[in-house]
Amino acid sequence: MSKSPQQVDLQAPRDIRHLAPVKVTLLGAAGEVTGSCYLVETFSARILIDCGMFQGSRKIERLNHIPRLLAVQDIDAVVLTHAHLDHSGRLPLLVKSGYRGPIFATDGTIDIAKLILEDAAKIQCQDAEHETRIRKRAGLSKAEPLFTPRDVERVCAQMRSIQYDSWHDVADGITVKLVEAGHILGSSSVLLRVTDKDLSQTIVFSGDLGAWGSPIVRDPACIDTADTVFIESTYGDRDHRPLDETVAEFEELITTAVERKGKILIPTFAVGRTQQILYHLAAMFREHKVKRFPIYLDSPMAIAATQLYTKHQELMDEEAVSLHSSGQLKSDLTSVIPCPTADQSRALNTVTGPCIILAGAGMCNAGRILHHLRHNLSKPETVVMIVGYQTRGSFGRFLVDGATSAKIFGETVPVRAKICTLGGFSAHAGQTDLLRWLSPMAKSNPRVIITHGEEHQRHQLAYKIRELYDINAEMPKMFETLSL
Repeated sequence: MSKSPQQVDLQAPRDIRHLAPVKVTLLGAAGEVTGSCYLVETFSARILIDCGMFQGSRKIERLNHIPRLLAVQDIDAVVLTHAHLDHSGRLPLLVKSGYRGPIFATDGTIDIAKLILEDAAKIQCQDAEHETRIRKRAGLSKAEPLFTPRDVERVCAQMRSIQYDSWHDVADGITVKLVEAGHILGSSSVLLRVTDKDLSQTIVFSGDLGAWGSPIVRDPACIDTADTVFIESTYGDRDHRPLDETVAEFEELITTAVERKGKILIPTFAVGRTQQILYHLAAMFREHKVKRFPIYLDSPMAIAATQLYTKHQELMDEEAVSLHSSGQLKSDLTSVIPCPTADQSRALNTVTGPCIILAGAGMCNAGRILHHLRHNLSKPETVVMIVGYQTRGSFGRFLVDGATSAKIFGETVPVRAKICTLGGFSAHAGQTDLLRWLSPMAKSNPRVIITHGEEHQRHQLAYKIRELYDINAEMPKMFETLSL
């Protein structure tokens, strides 16, 4: 009889004495979906895979520091899977702590990481100024930001571009190959080869994986074999709704809101999700499913990210390249109105529907979307579209879980708007696609370690891996060190 997900045993380490000894310590994203960071140590080198920020509740955000055990001065290199803040956000802290080595990533990731980290530094400084004003009234000391734009400049100066699908030496005895992860522009999975004399082992880090058939980005690459696999599990417990059904619901919601002259608020993940939403809106206009109406892109970062997507067409799928190069996409989206300034954003409070407001941040924890929610949550004609993962403790998760009122900037606002979750737009692979990615490697019977997921999601994915491949996947805890 099959074991229940809760009964899956941890797999004992395999006998790999014929391979080079390697240790991997999890410094984030273990039982959580943020803070991704792996310390890889061999006899001759120490490297990091990602160095991400913890996001969500105040409790989890207290982990946003560089642990002493990291010994920054002894790190030889950093490899970055992609630019999202939960994978790149502690890089400025790493550099601030004294790291001066290279940070390897694809061209697309470097461009987008610069954008995301600059925005994060700006927010850190604004939050510190606000906190300082509060402290001053209480006679307390000045608040300091986690990092500043100057720290981000240092990070960018240390970034080194490497191409997809070729091996690169990054430290003594360690070579890496980045392959397409299908998550956002420039995202990659990491194949890490550790060599000792004539013997070697290959460790694969999935990074964040996308779904097969997603628009704009290319599908995840097929990896044939591995000795050890670290696999993300953000949606390890379920599949998303099929994309075609999600798009149909998206179109129906928009059509209805337009008829009711309502505002459609979409909390924006500036990189990836914004561009996908615009892609589907362009198709609606092109196919005359709805008359053009104003789309306010109320996010300086989303505006800049959309420009970067246009710059890196070589990283897109064939359909997206064709729409861009022919000029079709540009002509479809003539009703998009960028709102880079705060004054332009505030002016949207008096704008009447129908319209769409795409505003940051994606989990509704900060940014311009909170102001729009404050002014519109009480209106029954308002539609709030949640199009990405909402981590525990985030304001977006609070809305998704059925809040009937919300406190925003000290004001209690009744929730009368329609809150809709469109999981099919997620940039993360669902359970079936995670297993599809693992399947070719499973034939080589690798050691499988599940990370980047909450506990339920990890257990459910472990159960399916055992059921399908007879592999007992491990679920290590934060700061645990694994000997490979």
